[in-house]
Amino acid sequence: MATVASAARLMLRCAAAVGLAVDAAVHAKLAGQYDAVAASVSQGTLFRIEAGAAALAVLLVLFWHRRFGDLFCWLTAAAGLAALLVYRYWNVGAFGPFPNMYEPVWFTDKVWALLGQILAVVALTPLLLFPARRRRVDS
Repeated sequence: MATVASAARLMLRCAAAVGLAVDAAVHAKLAGQYDAVAASVSQGTLFRIEAGAAALAVLLVLFWHRRFGDLFCWLTAAAGLAALLVYRYWNVGAFGPFPNMYEPVWFTDKVWALLGQILAVVALTPLLLFPARRRRVDS
């Protein structure tokens, strides 16, 4: 049974890594196009931060199998997904140092980011809800 569970966890980690990698790639690709949308912080800078966090999350989900790392990965994907949907459907306007990022259209890169973030959230949720049991090593 442990082998099946381990294989399932590995598949979930790989799926999450793919989703996060897509998220990172799309945000890195689009960042330069959004530098002009700025208040104190540009939307391009926020895209670069998202790309960096998602890239770090890929490494964590693949190589550092810890609950804290999985939580960071889930929060990165979920926050990106929430921001994408909020700024797609609601004109929040500029607030604090953040620019008005309302963009009421779908385009290919946005859909890819959406799918990557959804895949990551869906794959990471069972890893967080059902953490792997660590075997005690008695000396």
